[in-house]
Amino acid sequence: MTFAVHGLPVARGIAIGRAVLMAGRVDVAHYFIEPDQVDAEIARVREGRNAVVDEIQRLQQTIAGMGPKEAPHELSALLDVHLMLLQDEDLIDGVKHWIRERLYNAEWALTTQLEQLSRQFDEMEDEYLRERKADLEQVAERILRYMKGVPSPVAAPPPRRRTTQQDLLLDGSVDVPLVLVAHDLSPADMLQFKQSVFAGFITDVGGRNSHTAIVARSMDIPAVVGARGASQLVRQDDWVIIDGDEGVMIVDPSPIILAEYGFKQRQGELERGRLARLKHTPAVTLDGERIELLANIELPEDAAVAVEAGAVGVGLFRTEFLFMNRRGRLPGEDEQYEAYRRAVEGMRGLPVTIRSIDIGADKPLDEAERDAGHLNPALGLRAIRWCLADPAMFLTQLLAILRAAAHGKVNLLIPMLAHAGEIRQTLALVAAARAELDRRGVAYGPVQLGAMIEIPAAALMVKTFLRHFDFLSIGTNDLIQYTLAIDRADESVAHLYDPLHPAVLNLVAQTIAECQAQGKGVSVCGEMAGDPLYTRLLLGLGLRSFSMHPAQILAVKQEVLRADTRRLAAWAREVIAAEEPAQLLAG
Repeated sequence: MTFAVHGLPVARGIAIGRAVLMAGRVDVAHYFIEPDQVDAEIARVREGRNAVVDEIQRLQQTIAGMGPKEAPHELSALLDVHLMLLQDEDLIDGVKHWIRERLYNAEWALTTQLEQLSRQFDEMEDEYLRERKADLEQVAERILRYMKGVPSPVAAPPPRRRTTQQDLLLDGSVDVPLVLVAHDLSPADMLQFKQSVFAGFITDVGGRNSHTAIVARSMDIPAVVGARGASQLVRQDDWVIIDGDEGVMIVDPSPIILAEYGFKQRQGELERGRLARLKHTPAVTLDGERIELLANIELPEDAAVAVEAGAVGVGLFRTEFLFMNRRGRLPGEDEQYEAYRRAVEGMRGLPVTIRSIDIGADKPLDEAERDAGHLNPALGLRAIRWCLADPAMFLTQLLAILRAAAHGKVNLLIPMLAHAGEIRQTLALVAAARAELDRRGVAYGPVQLGAMIEIPAAALMVKTFLRHFDFLSIGTNDLIQYTLAIDRADESVAHLYDPLHPAVLNLVAQTIAECQAQGKGVSVCGEMAGDPLYTRLLLGLGLRSFSMHPAQILAVKQEVLRADTRRLAAWAREVIAAEEPAQLLAG
């Protein structure tokens, strides 16, 4: 019987193939131990941890010899995150506490500590960091598997059935592609197979910024995440379709449905081929407007991916990734400088906009010793507020960024400003960083200063911002959340998260218009920038600079090449004036 399972679309495209089920979670026994067994139980946990560390280090050595298509930079970076989590003594110390104080067996103690840490991740406001809970869970899962002697959770490809009508409809061959169906999928699991083995992925859990989503986008593999129950509803070797555009999996499709999606798949392949030819084409509209298509990156190594995708610069370098999972050992000035320098040099002379750390009381930076238990961390001590509360840490980052600017064009972007006082304090610290480097006689370069517009108050006082900053960058993700009072992590209100709400569009339009009037640069670096659905609207509002994930650049460029901004301007005014802008956009 044909049925559909819905989730979140995270990597576009259509995948058709046989389902390969990944083994589920390990069952954990819960029992109390005798006091004289404590040391042996702790030794079991350490042995399991060390074995998984060795496994991941071997995988890192393996991917070192692979090309970017087989093992993209994102995959290597996520393995690094898993390794840091494994080597974090706080994880083991917490397990030791439950074994010694409660006399829990090793497996029970590990899962209990996992639950404690998971609650801390759930309280985090930043969507990307919140979804790192999945990395922690996978690290614990691999330790549990080793301790129980359970093999790798990725099942071997199932034996082929004899030729069926669906096989013949696909391509006349019994050698059909495979689609991986899993509760969750770790970077280490993905490396069990080369890219060509799986045509697509679907997982029960995960979000738009989960590791599976990141790797799927970097590999250009259709993927759906957050499809609750998918791994329980599908049987090994079922025929499935993954629709990465709509976020749906169709199980046991009829010949008619299979033929329809086979046609869509072929059309998608042709479209990707056409897009690839646009890589070296300048992004210029039909009426001659040159559009800047920039890349969002998280790690210095991502610069190579941005250049390969045809980006003309980096519009957002999220520096908080350098600070994650450090457990009180934050990166020093030299370490940060080397990371920023590698990113700048990796862009081969193209500009790099480095955002100061966007992290706060709800994020796992133990050195700050902030309270992670705020009732509403979204409105708490985060981003620039956190930096100004710890000026020594902020000054260290500013020193590193200024030094990196000696190696290429660097812009400095400050997140979550809302008050004139915050602006003055920030500028004073930038001046202090320059003075410190002058005093030391250390080389540094000039930087353009910019501010994020992601709080409605900032958008409403944009003239004040432009008196102090060289450019602005609109962070639509947070701007939507704060304008509409929507917690993106709350599934009960997630449907109200609306990029096309008139209030949101008017704040975006007003910010763009004021920047144009004053001759200052403005870009959009949120999800709206990378979604081709919104490209024409943003162009009509006057936007000329978009920053997005590198994998989204060509699709947006295609919309740019087809656009006439003179005609779009009047239409865009109608859209933002409408009560239901989505209806005009669809039309």
